[in-house]
Amino acid sequence: MSDTLEHPLASAIKPLLEAVGATRVELTEARPDDVVLEWDGVPAVAVRLPHLNSALERLLADMARQFDGRPLAELDRGEKQRVVALLEERGAFTVRHGVETVAAALGVSRFTVYNYVNLTRP
Repeated sequence: MSDTLEHPLASAIKPLLEAVGATRVELTEARPDDVVLEWDGVPAVAVRLPHLNSALERLLADMARQFDGRPLAELDRGEKQRVVALLEERGAFTVRHGVETVAAALGVSRFTVYNYVNLTRP
């Protein structure tokens, strides 16, 4: 396929890459930790995944967008509980210092975040 034409797989995954903060890299520049996607058994697209810390920052920014762009610290208690529930569903607390980062963004203590997480668990 010509360098001037984009592979159909690259076009198809653009929204996914943007949503998760990943970037497309040239196959020749792919590192061992990049994900190489194949098309009909032939390498077609290389994807570089973001570091987990930047992923958490993107999740927090996404939460702010979901709540009308308001700073997370300005949300009311119920809204903050909803943010924590959504972040728990998306694995935000598996990231090192995730609870501390979320607590700072929400303007609450780590203890409060743990309490909100416990509310989401059966």
